[in-house]
Amino acid sequence: MNADRLISMLESFPPMLRASVQGLTESEIRWKPESGAWSVLEIVCHIADEEIEDFRPRVLGTLADPSKPWSPIDPEGVAVQRVYNEQKLSERIDQFDQERSRSVELLRSLADPEWDHAYEHFQFGPIRAGDVMLSWVAHDMLHLRQIAKRRFELATVAGTGFDTSYAGSL
Repeated sequence: MNADRLISMLESFPPMLRASVQGLTESEIRWKPESGAWSVLEIVCHIADEEIEDFRPRVLGTLADPSKPWSPIDPEGVAVQRVYNEQKLSERIDQFDQERSRSVELLRSLADPEWDHAYEHFQFGPIRAGDVMLSWVAHDMLHLRQIAKRRFELATVAGTGFDTSYAGSL
């Protein structure tokens, strides 16, 4: 595993996240499709909370002592409980930027991490620290894609009565 490259990818994500939400109105960041999928704001809040409560502590914890239990998480429940769709986008992006910087600093400070240390997950079986590290980067990209999809859907709402076939498909 090229950990330095993955850390650089984590470091480069905050500007991409900011750019992905730039230009959206207040109503657009809170808009949800009929499917009930998350709004852009809910996605951003989720990414910020996962930084603090999921990926960073799980990578570092698994490296330090894979026998220690992970704290449970409930992303869907947290979105409702913390009323994600009523929060301020700028505050959550700023928080994410700060937390991601802290994560990158902590990851870069590691001396010879054992990426093969594995936590025994009740559902997935053994999960190595390197698996969580790679999943952290992948999680960023999955949510960037989700924001792009939400923007596509917003464009179709703004263009009601016209068709997107000429653009191609998602």
